[in-house]
Amino acid sequence: MLKRIIQACFLIIGGTLGIFLIPELLNVLHVDHIAFVNNPYITAILGAIIFYLITFWAVDYMVDFMKWFEESLVKAPITDIIFGSLGLIVGLFVAFLIGYALNAIQVPILNTVAPILLTLLFGYLGFQVGFKKRDELTNLFAKNSKKKADDSEFGISEPAGSQFKILDTSVIIDGRIADICQTGFLEGTIVIPQFVLAELQHIADSSDALKRNRGRRGLDILNRIQKELSVNVEMYEGDFEEIQEVDSKLVKLAKVTNGIVVTNDFNLNKVCEFQSVPVLNINDLANAVKPVVLPGEEMNVQVIKDGKEQNQGVAYLDDGTMIVVEGGRDHIGKRLDVIVTSVLQTSAGRMIFAKPKLLEKAL
Repeated sequence: MLKRIIQACFLIIGGTLGIFLIPELLNVLHVDHIAFVNNPYITAILGAIIFYLITFWAVDYMVDFMKWFEESLVKAPITDIIFGSLGLIVGLFVAFLIGYALNAIQVPILNTVAPILLTLLFGYLGFQVGFKKRDELTNLFAKNSKKKADDSEFGISEPAGSQFKILDTSVIIDGRIADICQTGFLEGTIVIPQFVLAELQHIADSSDALKRNRGRRGLDILNRIQKELSVNVEMYEGDFEEIQEVDSKLVKLAKVTNGIVVTNDFNLNKVCEFQSVPVLNINDLANAVKPVVLPGEEMNVQVIKDGKEQNQGVAYLDDGTMIVVEGGRDHIGKRLDVIVTSVLQTSAGRMIFAKPKLLEKAL
């Protein structure tokens, strides 16, 4: 069907060009004495025949091009198409205004060439600006809508917790985000960027068994969040092609959507803080809900292995918190009463330093 449509277009173009160009061509060749030169019907038929013969060579290329163009449009996010088209319309309108102003200048060559160049130039620039600024324009419209809602007769503003929560790869693979969503502590819309999903799929297809299991676990967590939990989940289909790293894309997306990055990646947490991007660190939340341990408190632990420094032993609480016991190497495999000496708290976790209670009594 597409092939027939293209052939019909070639016939129409050939017939139209035949009416205007064949008489001029015959005049140039000094054969204007032929009877049918001034007959538009005959010249249209000749032009259509010539272009029909051309279709035997060009139609396959045109069909391939149209199919490629159709697939590109289908795959492109609707926001890209809408804002690209709006930018194209604005660019063509600007080109028309400038071309109309140039018509006042009576320069034949300029009046002929300039409108074509202006149309191509401003049409291209308008499409590119609309396409590449789509996220900022969407964010601008979202802010305006929010402002109108805030100025309503009731004066009720949207709560801060309803911002977009953008998940990164590490927090999805970690899995605790599903439990947090289930408890209702994470409000607003959960955003899953397409580039994060692509990275998860790449990890799930890895030849390394550990990476493959981590990737599949992440995909299972996403399915659970989307299908089993009563939270609003949206996919972000766009991409920032000029940025290569996924973490940088997440920071850019949070900026243009005024969203919050949810992660347990220590380095991404620091990058977000440096660029003034709101971030929620799952490790910070986990540390915040752990039981408070104060220096001088006593506890009973089992020393599992030796530490990095001499005579140190390492034990763990039930929540995974590491306890470094001074002089605990001689008690590996045994339960021991210890006294907390200090607590180190960071975004990467919490570490407790202690010494044996027997040693305290001896002193």
